[in-house]
Amino acid sequence: MADPRKRRPRRRSTVDPARLAAYDVLAAVRDDEAYANLVLPAVLERHGLDGRDAAFATELASGTLRRRGTYDAVVAACVNRPLAKVDPALLDVLRLGAHQLLAMRVPDHAALNSSVELARSTVGQSTAGFANAVLRRVAEHDLASWVRRVAPDDRIGFASVAHSHPRWIVEELDRALAAGGAGAGELDELLIADNLQPRVTLVARPGLATVDELVGEEATASAVSPIGVDLAGGRPGDVPAVAEGRAGVQDAGSQLVALSLALAELGGRDQEWLDVCAGPGGKAALLAALARQRGARVLAAERQPHRAGLVRRAVSAVPGGIRGVVVADGTRPAWPRAAFDRVLVDAPCSGLGALRRRPESRWRRTASDLTALVPLQEQLLAAAVDATRPGGLILYATCSPVLAETRGVVERILASRSDVALEDVTAVAALAELRAAGPLPGTVQLWPHRHGTDAMFMALLRRAQQGAT
Repeated sequence: MADPRKRRPRRRSTVDPARLAAYDVLAAVRDDEAYANLVLPAVLERHGLDGRDAAFATELASGTLRRRGTYDAVVAACVNRPLAKVDPALLDVLRLGAHQLLAMRVPDHAALNSSVELARSTVGQSTAGFANAVLRRVAEHDLASWVRRVAPDDRIGFASVAHSHPRWIVEELDRALAAGGAGAGELDELLIADNLQPRVTLVARPGLATVDELVGEEATASAVSPIGVDLAGGRPGDVPAVAEGRAGVQDAGSQLVALSLALAELGGRDQEWLDVCAGPGGKAALLAALARQRGARVLAAERQPHRAGLVRRAVSAVPGGIRGVVVADGTRPAWPRAAFDRVLVDAPCSGLGALRRRPESRWRRTASDLTALVPLQEQLLAAAVDATRPGGLILYATCSPVLAETRGVVERILASRSDVALEDVTAVAALAELRAAGPLPGTVQLWPHRHGTDAMFMALLRRAQQGAT
């Protein structure tokens, strides 16, 4: 078998550019471990696509990535060999064909003919007959019928195939929902929400922009964040406040993370704030805008130099609220102990709370990733407590609802240290009205199906006053 990491030369093709563009996105995800949302704009531009053609290519690529697990189960039932023995490039063509046949309003003959030609053009002449035979079998049933045929009978296994999530992820999400008191049908609701394209949400950075300024014909005030605006259409970069850095693109859940730290009640000095894992900079920019209004400053730290550069770009519009951006490892701090009044630990995590935005990540992550992530999260949180002055606040956040990364980390810190206590973050005004019970009393767990946000977890800790036990 040819090395799938090597791009094959293409023969002259009659495949339309939109389908070629979708294939190129999948190839970049497969070969280069690219993220589809990041590579897509350049691919569309390279193929000269806009308007309806760009929209078709976008839905074909992103929809195929989201439903890959379902389509793999269907294709596996239609081939005479294990999927591991199918050329990876050809398998991508089959997935694209399955998405057109089972989930898009594309006539069967158009989906079949274009997929066969795409296989011939990108993989090789000899694959055309195989692609034709497999996709004709796929076309024999609709999506619901295929799911009934190929999905396991048990609840988790059926949900895994029906909603295209690896089984271990479904198990973790199911446990996290149960820990927050979720109802019986919420697992399906969550998995369905994970497969929907998320809306674009803007943040009006306080003191620089207002929600009223951003609300318009294609934008409405967020029902979740008091400084958020949901876009119904258009390009965010065309909004003047975004172009000027006074506003930015930011999920409402991420907005609430920064707001919750900034608005939590704090006695005594309130001048020095720290963002321990600041890349790529959205929360740091929002914290800087909030700090600027109070005469406080944010030190933004990021371990990876290229991500630190993204942070510098993000905070450049709010210089009055920034003490600086440093390249530093939060587990081995470059700052004094007990120096900060408010500290944010938006810890590196599995990212299973943002599967709507990066559907390919569900196929890259494994349960074993938690083995390295959880100790790192604990180290970062412990170091953040050390960096906080007595009486100061630490907000621990993850874009993951996995209990090992949320409840487990917080419980172990509380058990191992007598100088920190869990506060009630649900008392913060921005969170008070949300139905967002977390897995520990006083913590918050946001959900895509409930709140329309990424599945952000938040826990607020307070460093004990000197002399307290």
